[in-house]
Amino acid sequence: MEIVNVHEAKTHFSKLLARVHAGEEIIIGKAGKPCARLVPLTPVKERVPGIAKGSVTDAFFEPLPENELKAWES
Repeated sequence: MEIVNVHEAKTHFSKLLARVHAGEEIIIGKAGKPCARLVPLTPVKERVPGIAKGSVTDAFFEPLPENELKAWES
């Protein structure tokens, strides 16, 4: 893992992002001390519309019982 100073990171940000995209982790340092880490993001799963279809019943729209309302208001 390489430590890159802030000035160099600002100057070569696009190149650093390309390296991170390839799977490398890079530490950003200020005055020789690590202060941030660039890491690749894990891929986000694509959302599937309608996955909860039919799971919300009419009871969902009923008013909450009095004791439940008090718990939320306190």
